[in-house]
Amino acid sequence: MVVQCTAANRHDVNTLLPLVVDIPAVAGKPGRPKQKPETLVADKAFDDQALRGLLRWLGIEPQIPKRGDDEHGLGKFRWFIERTLSWLHQFRRLRIRWDRKPDVHQAFLSLAASVICYRIWNISN
Repeated sequence: MVVQCTAANRHDVNTLLPLVVDIPAVAGKPGRPKQKPETLVADKAFDDQALRGLLRWLGIEPQIPKRGDDEHGLGKFRWFIERTLSWLHQFRRLRIRWDRKPDVHQAFLSLAASVICYRIWNISN
């Protein structure tokens, strides 16, 4: 899992590509591990033709709805995103940001994401 803390006034399109590049290889199955996801689901804030072309060049199929469309386009996938954000808000230090330094907040965000992944893995095994 990759998480990133950015300023609120930074556009979403600028933060997507570093996140995709930082995704670690998926291990566990026999053979060569997958280095990148097959598809990427995002909301309308990530609608950019240059970004779509770059993702396709990397071998990732973007599922991003167009701006101006009436329907949301995310459907059943949005629930997973909202659920994960609510799990992150269970950690009071992230819900109410006490830390002024972004690197400290990023450290607690990464720690919370690790705890969430551990809880999911612990339930499934």
